[in-house]
Amino acid sequence: MNILVLGAGALGAYLGGRLLEAGQNVSFFVRQKRAAQLSIEGLKINSPEGNFESRDVTICTSLDEVGNIDLVILAVKGYHLDQVIQQVQTIVNQTGAFVLPLLNGMEHMEKLQHAIGNEKVLGGFASIVATLNEHGHVEHTSGSSTFKFGKLHEQQTEICEKLEVLQSQVKTKLVREENILKSMWKKYIFITAFSGITSAMQLPSGFITSSEATFAVAKKVVLEMAMLAGREGIILTEKEVETAINTLTGFKKEATSSMHQDMRKGLPIEVEHLQGGALHLAAKHHVAVPVIETLYGILKPYENGRLNM
Repeated sequence: MNILVLGAGALGAYLGGRLLEAGQNVSFFVRQKRAAQLSIEGLKINSPEGNFESRDVTICTSLDEVGNIDLVILAVKGYHLDQVIQQVQTIVNQTGAFVLPLLNGMEHMEKLQHAIGNEKVLGGFASIVATLNEHGHVEHTSGSSTFKFGKLHEQQTEICEKLEVLQSQVKTKLVREENILKSMWKKYIFITAFSGITSAMQLPSGFITSSEATFAVAKKVVLEMAMLAGREGIILTEKEVETAINTLTGFKKEATSSMHQDMRKGLPIEVEHLQGGALHLAAKHHVAVPVIETLYGILKPYENGRLNM
């Protein structure tokens, strides 16, 4: 299978590297600056799931360099989607490729489906805590990683079957989900709460339960998100909601969210695509989500990166 990873940040470089390690034909579509870094440093992964390094990396920086592609793995931040969606559209038109988006939130799905057609957009998401170090190498800091995917249209059956075959070959959990939309919502609920509370506290996960008041805020975000999921037709059981709440406490005390890591580095954060996306859904359904709205207001000033006081 010919796979193009669009975006080689920590997420794209990790999954693309694992697929490359497994012998797949993988290329990376990146900006000039990242292309130069990969050319000098190579692609390197430091991970509890096994280290990997390769200097034989196929890099594309223009659409003219993209060859025959079966699958585009879209691994950009939410705030970059509008910048790359036309490129995705051109690649799909040229090659007929399917697209597996691994963005946080849910709003990107409708944008992609509108741009390239419902039949071309798979459902999917990633569960991994990773960042790039100063050399552009992937530092995988959570104990494991999971990438879930599934079909949202009958025309996607074959590509999902091809991906499923790779499960036993890659050093990550590559999981096919029958109800991928519900799984995506579960991830959205969790990450909105986890990213919001760690970033607002500006503290790692161990502090979520440091006081009843703090934990209560995190739980209320989960409950507000579960309510929004229901308005969108995704019904969660009480047990599933309770599991989402308990997951917030299951990390090592020093672990934190990608949003909090980006804040500490002075980088842009995905507040508009997580908490902001929830507010857009609340407005659509004419409901109130006061805790999410409060977190959004706290985090919004950091949206574009480091603040100069």
